[in-house]
Amino acid sequence: MDETEVLIAGAGPTGLVLALWLVRQGVGVRIVDRSAGPGTSSRAMAVQARTLELYRQLDLVDEIVADGLRNPAINLWVKGERRTRLSFRDAGRELTPYPFVLIYPQDRHERVLVRRLEEAGVTVERSTELLGFEQDAAGVTARLRGPAGESVCRAAWLAGCDGAHSIVRHRLGTGFEGGTYQHTFYVADVEVSGPAANGEIHLSLEEGDFAALFSYDQQGNARLIGAVRDAEVREGHTLAFDDVRQRAIASLGLRIEKVNWFSTYRVHHRVTGHYRSGRALLLGDAAHVHSPAGGQGMNTGIGDAINVAWKLAHVLRGRAPETLIDTYEAERKAFAQRLVETTDRAFSFVVAEGGFADFVRTHIAPLFASAAYGIEPVRAFMFRVLSQMGIHYPDSPLSAGSAGHVRGGDRLPWTGYGGGPDNHAPLAAIAWQVHVYGEVAPALQTWCAGRGIALYRYDWCDACQAAGLVRDAVYLVRPDTYVALVDRAGERDTLEAYFTTRGIHPA
Repeated sequence: MDETEVLIAGAGPTGLVLALWLVRQGVGVRIVDRSAGPGTSSRAMAVQARTLELYRQLDLVDEIVADGLRNPAINLWVKGERRTRLSFRDAGRELTPYPFVLIYPQDRHERVLVRRLEEAGVTVERSTELLGFEQDAAGVTARLRGPAGESVCRAAWLAGCDGAHSIVRHRLGTGFEGGTYQHTFYVADVEVSGPAANGEIHLSLEEGDFAALFSYDQQGNARLIGAVRDAEVREGHTLAFDDVRQRAIASLGLRIEKVNWFSTYRVHHRVTGHYRSGRALLLGDAAHVHSPAGGQGMNTGIGDAINVAWKLAHVLRGRAPETLIDTYEAERKAFAQRLVETTDRAFSFVVAEGGFADFVRTHIAPLFASAAYGIEPVRAFMFRVLSQMGIHYPDSPLSAGSAGHVRGGDRLPWTGYGGGPDNHAPLAAIAWQVHVYGEVAPALQTWCAGRGIALYRYDWCDACQAAGLVRDAVYLVRPDTYVALVDRAGERDTLEAYFTTRGIHPA
């Protein structure tokens, strides 16, 4: 019987990121996937700013940004005219080092993650299927079938990263409540030319039709998505690109030079009942699926992986009780439910049919979006939502305290804009750390040194104030770069009490 600490079923971005973060923390992993090789189609395209921030932890971000296409704006088109251009750079330049949406095809993305994992000494076991598993108090016994036949693997934890049809979820019986959208949608990888083939995101809203174009290079290669109306779906007929309605595509002024890949699909919106059952966990599409509106799916799965990775490492190394794993569901399920609701409303609006819906979509929506985006607080809010920088865990058992505009559970604000210090640089360490912006009490320095926790002090500056921080307050930062505790008084006793009451040994 083979043994490992964490068995990961599924080698998409979620499973690969989980493996990378665990290995970085010294955790033994085994990752299996039923497919014969990595994906060969672009599939998920958008890598959001929050994911790029987290990729700094493993020195991944520079390579991925250099290989992708920085998308600085989204353009709304109606009846052949560009009605508004919403700039990500204007909205996010004060908030993050990555004020853009990176368009980076999933097949290329996965190849980078696989290579980095191999460099860390772990190889994805391909053509290897999880058949089933049994649990006890100490771990999971899994049955696998690979090229050499069936085998058994014993693991302390099982991570189900095996997609929307997850065998792990089915075996756990945690349910998958939700539904399926009425419409059929198409996705195509195309080579295009025309005014919209300029490396930005373009959304065409027409009466009874829509199309979205995501360029992933400057040579006219792009992803095109849209809806297939029921009248176009005929029983016994396999849809081709020529069957889909072309009005919204023509509205963008696009010339389709070549269709490299075309597929249709139905979109589901579902969330599992539980993210954890015993020693088995669900992550990514195994736990939640939703419409592709906003490019959130893959990024949400990556966020799941990084959230739970440090918690598994703590528990496996005896630095925290097993109840720490329960905070994974408490934090990530609430976000997934809000995301499903938000993308459901957005997608329902885009595909709604009827005269009134057409009028709102083609006349009111572009005017409202342009006007709202001109208001700086609204612009920043919209960017935080799209980029996932607005994800926070205020109700988590791990979150405590507040000062200024920051409270426990928030992402640590970035202070690097306008000449301020890059306070996100130390977050490359997957470890607890303390930040102070101003003066540090000697007792706090002594406590951090004794606990083996890194202490970072920054001179107070305008960028700190603009970020919503408070001078001399103490910010305890979790290994996944979220603020765990905010203490305005900067007392070491408050920090000690935080760890004692949760049974966590930070170092």
